[in-house]
Amino acid sequence: MGNKLNQERQGFSPLVIGIDAGGTRTRAVLATADDGRPVGEGAAGPGNALTVPLPQLTEHLAEAIGLAVPEPVRNRVVAVAGGFAGATDAAADEPGRRNALAALTVALHRLGIDAGPPVIGSDIEAAFASAPGAPADGLALVAGTGAVAMRITGRRGTVTVDGDGWLLGDDGSGFWIGRAAVRAALRMADGRGAPTVLAEAVGRELGVPADVLPGGASGGVAGGAVRRLSPEVVPGATADATGAPREQRPGAAPPLPEATAAGGESAGSGQAGVAGPGEGVSRDGGHEAAPSETGSSTAGGRSAGPVQSGGGDVAGGGPGGPAQTGVAGGPGSGSAGVAGGPGEGSAGPGRAGVAESAGRTRMAGGSGSAGVAGGPGPTGMAGGLGGGVAGGSGGHVAPPGVGRRSPLPHDHIPWSRAHREAYRRHLLPAVMAEAPIHLARLAPVVVAAARDAGDPVALAILDEAADQLTETVRALESRPGERVVATGGLLGPDGPLTGRLEARLRALGLTLDWVPDGCRGAVALARLAHGGRT
Repeated sequence: MGNKLNQERQGFSPLVIGIDAGGTRTRAVLATADDGRPVGEGAAGPGNALTVPLPQLTEHLAEAIGLAVPEPVRNRVVAVAGGFAGATDAAADEPGRRNALAALTVALHRLGIDAGPPVIGSDIEAAFASAPGAPADGLALVAGTGAVAMRITGRRGTVTVDGDGWLLGDDGSGFWIGRAAVRAALRMADGRGAPTVLAEAVGRELGVPADVLPGGASGGVAGGAVRRLSPEVVPGATADATGAPREQRPGAAPPLPEATAAGGESAGSGQAGVAGPGEGVSRDGGHEAAPSETGSSTAGGRSAGPVQSGGGDVAGGGPGGPAQTGVAGGPGSGSAGVAGGPGEGSAGPGRAGVAESAGRTRMAGGSGSAGVAGGPGPTGMAGGLGGGVAGGSGGHVAPPGVGRRSPLPHDHIPWSRAHREAYRRHLLPAVMAEAPIHLARLAPVVVAAARDAGDPVALAILDEAADQLTETVRALESRPGERVVATGGLLGPDGPLTGRLEARLRALGLTLDWVPDGCRGAVALARLAHGGRT
């Protein structure tokens, strides 16, 4: 260190290195120590200190730093700081920090850089320090290949939410979105999921033969299946393979009406409840249900009949018995939840209910909110931000998202059972052949399907991802007026989740500031370390 101080006195401009080592790549920036001006940059492979093997992590660091720092100036480096995915500065013996320190120390020694002990922190701490003014306190969020949020106090992370890796967490991340796309494609192929353009797009991305893709067997041109599977075919089985209306088959039962409507219009006026084959449906305005009707519920101002099985009690304005475990709430102020009691899901004024019709599951609400199962999490919270499935003025139909019931048989889609089986046989090995985290490369496929085709499944995936990230920030016990510094490929100025997340955070009284990565923050931390040593 003394040698470097002598160089400074002799007129050499000291330099610092900032490193941002994430789940996808490692970046190193060489900058001047006095003002942080970048003068060199290099990049290499992934730098997650927990998931990348130590020898490989060392190689990636040496490559990135070697590209950023020309050999003639390596003796002028006075401080090095790195923000690593999977590491934190909270404890010296933390495994990720230990791995990062070991790999970086070896890489610097290999390159002939002697700048004293490097500063090791998390990539999210570095990202937070990248905000204007290098703030010391606040909230940070990374949403790229993985996803993690952190409360920063004194430039150190004090509370961490998620960042638990592909197996256990990273909810709302690029990996999470990519996995959801594959799951949606597989569900469509085996008949459990809604038609979606993702089946074709994911198959093409993963090298599935064209002749087993949706529409491939019928000789359709590329993109034809995308048009045929666009949202208009989802609500009803009234289109054939070409998209033209088809007549009702002789002897076939007419399509079941959707037994849920906003503002009280549904298969008649005011019907709400659960309707399955052979089951009764509650009647207009809450009239008494016939004694033979089972598994149904009445939404309205009057009580249901005495014989209702399957948990179909009344929830609404009129008396419905002491156990309100029904599905629909009438125009009163009572509570209604799916498979839950009062308070697990709530329906405000208006009508709300659930209908299963030809495999469809839909929800609608009046001016209140309707929750599903009342459980924790973004899609199970009544009245939670983005959590109610249906609500708002007039009510909305929930889009067919991942894991929801298939709305229709696939006989109207040019994709035979044999070709769907072949699709699965090709898709699964292609997915399993790669590291799971590589599913993040399918996130742009989902974005394109949502943007270009208006695919409801893709849109639902992106909305759910934004919900997950919102809950991650909320878990930090955020306070109105706090700033959230965000980075990652999903949250840039044109990021697919930026607008969605900004709207949700705004409702919490939070503002979102974006930084491109943690390099600037790592440089700032290196400069602070240099200032503290001189």
